[in-house]
Amino acid sequence: MDKYIRRARRAHKARARIKQLGEIRLCVFRSNNHIYAQIIDASGSTVLSQASTLEAEVRKSLGSCSNVQAASLVGKRIAEKAKALGIERVAFDRSGFQYHGRVKALAEAARENGLNF
Repeated sequence: MDKYIRRARRAHKARARIKQLGEIRLCVFRSNNHIYAQIIDASGSTVLSQASTLEAEVRKSLGSCSNVQAASLVGKRIAEKAKALGIERVAFDRSGFQYHGRVKALAEAARENGLNF
């Protein structure tokens, strides 16, 4: 099994547990250059809000900073968007990625700005 299949299996298990709970989820995806966060409803069919390092406002405020700082900025932004929608509690879906580095920075920034998970 290669690392992509292992990550997909971990993601599938976590999503199955989150679906069983029936909660809104904060889904994170990271590529080599960018990080993306989406708030998805309990049924899993509708994206309620999203934030990423590709947004114009985020890119302006980034300047020349590290990936971890960019991830924390995306976490802050997604928490603000969730508050605007009236969402305070979510389930954190790390998509099979390790809770380390950019994923951890995004999660901590979202928690600091009012999301509970």
